Amino acid sequence: MDNRTAAFAAASLAWREIVRFFRQRNRIVGSIGTPLVFWLLFGAGLASSFKLNAGQQSQTFLYYFFPGSLLLMVLFTAIFSSISIIEDRREGFLQGVLVSPIPRWSMILGKVLGGTIVAVAQGLIFLLLGLTLPIALSPLAAIELVLFLFVASLAITSLGTFFAWKTDSTQGFHAIMNLVLMPLWLLSGGFFPAPAIAADAGWRDWLLGMAMRMNPLSYAVGGVRRILSPAAQYSEAWVPSLITSWLVTFMFAAAAFGLAVWISRQRTSGDLQ
Repeated sequence: MDNRTAAFAAASLAWREIVRFFRQRNRIVGSIGTPLVFWLLFGAGLASSFKLNAGQQSQTFLYYFFPGSLLLMVLFTAIFSSISIIEDRREGFLQGVLVSPIPRWSMILGKVLGGTIVAVAQGLIFLLLGLTLPIALSPLAAIELVLFLFVASLAITSLGTFFAWKTDSTQGFHAIMNLVLMPLWLLSGGFFPAPAIAADAGWRDWLLGMAMRMNPLSYAVGGVRRILSPAAQYSEAWVPSLITSWLVTFMFAAAAFGLAVWISRQRTSGDLQ
């Protein structure tokens, strides 16, 4: 099979994922509503007790939590999109795709690309709430933000696909996602600032700081934060630079997609090989 046919197959699968998602309104409400409720409740509840100096101005928790909420929406959308693999296996559609002559990378690209486009679209809807905050995006910065969200969404959706491929039930998949993705998000600096490791820092602060620096989602949140607030200077917290965030997020996306393609070539009990 030539590359043109494989690309057409990937585009067809991606379009199927997009149509399938928007036909299920409960998934739309769940992926948008949960981060929105988190952002409003935590932002309102901690607004008076949280202030972070960011150069010439301080950031309230509502402002600080916005990039983390944006990535949380991407995370929920990736989870819901990855569940379609389990549903397709149960309905027999996945077996039909597996016996077709298209390469595995084309199939995974279509599934992942469809979930990525949906995640970016919902992220842009959530981004409209930024109009209520002191955020001024130039056209160039807005384009960069969309591209960055696309790469981050591709990484998270690929990771969800990796875990969903060997999972037989949606209940088991949700358990794995809660065990893996939620701690990654909590340690990303989206909910609370990553501590700046000082020379006299205790072992607890050092372990927490190192765990957050080794977390790839920290760079996804940090990149969004840098694009939304390019002039902010975080002296009290660690926020990766924009260049570092781009590099790590791109490497994370490439590694996660490679893992998804690799796991798709492994035999499972319900697949026809």
